[in-house]
Amino acid sequence: MATATATINLNAIRKNWQKLRSLSSNDAAAVVKANAYGLGLKQVAKALYVEGARIFFVATAEEGAELRSILGEPSDIYVFSGHMVGDTELIKNYNLIPLINSIEQLSRHSKLLREQKFGVQLDTGMNRLGLEPMEWEASKELTLSLNPVLIMSHLACADEPNHKMNINQLNNFLTLTNKINIKKSLAATGGILLGPEYHFDLTRPGIGIYGCSPMQDCLPVLKIDIPVIQIRNIESGETVGYGNTWTSPSKKRIATISAGYADGIFRTIGKKTRLYFEEIGCPIIGRISMDLIGVDITSLNVEPDRLALINSRQTIDKIADDAGTIGYEFLTSLGQRYKRNYTGVAR
Repeated sequence: MATATATINLNAIRKNWQKLRSLSSNDAAAVVKANAYGLGLKQVAKALYVEGARIFFVATAEEGAELRSILGEPSDIYVFSGHMVGDTELIKNYNLIPLINSIEQLSRHSKLLREQKFGVQLDTGMNRLGLEPMEWEASKELTLSLNPVLIMSHLACADEPNHKMNINQLNNFLTLTNKINIKKSLAATGGILLGPEYHFDLTRPGIGIYGCSPMQDCLPVLKIDIPVIQIRNIESGETVGYGNTWTSPSKKRIATISAGYADGIFRTIGKKTRLYFEEIGCPIIGRISMDLIGVDITSLNVEPDRLALINSRQTIDKIADDAGTIGYEFLTSLGQRYKRNYTGVAR
């Protein structure tokens, strides 16, 4: 079989969420948008539900409908994008909780689904989603009369603990929500690690659940193994891959493995990244192509049938660093061709 295998450890995901929950001053939700950060919404959400998660966040109403079909009731499913045009039936039929981001959305929700639960997202300085302070002041009386169940905001720089933006946003959030007796939420994974003053009533663990920075003591959740299709010996001066970008300095033994950028393995990692056979790292050579990667296995005394891209020696964050990106992007870029194995299935 020439398909790479992604092994997802559901027990590790559960323990990572439980760790972030224990660090939270009050309740903790679970963010499972983008197909649970690329690792499989159905399997991950069920595992988190078994672990005790009852509040979930997704990006869109469509994601919320899919999650509701997986979990059923009871669970609260919040939608970051709010109440968009065309979302009304999904919100109603799947009992979703939109996070209102604008006066336009507030008007739509009050006219079409006045009795449906909703939350409010405030912009405290990120300038991405949410009611701006002047909009909030203008609409606050109407909004509160409709009984929102949550008021939230999102930190722009929580992964940089000393960044002045963190305290600025905290102070803005405190000012905007002063004397409002409604459940509040500000912190995702990075915000949880900033300390209890950022926690309020509900935290929103996301990337830390999936084993990535800024959570430093999380358990690894992913292993990727890639089949070796062919092994060949090459002479000094021969080249490997498109563009002749790598020329062999001596006799080498080269493995061609069955994965590439179509599987979310960015071309930019090539010069920095190794594939592993047990504890031995073997460098990538030549360009990473759509379906194939060349690997120098000269240091091995065996002919491997598989090599590992993600394992105990090489983490998601290491690959992301090699690519000049972040773990979020690597995880959500994983292609559809992987054979996915799940270990630690929910009890």
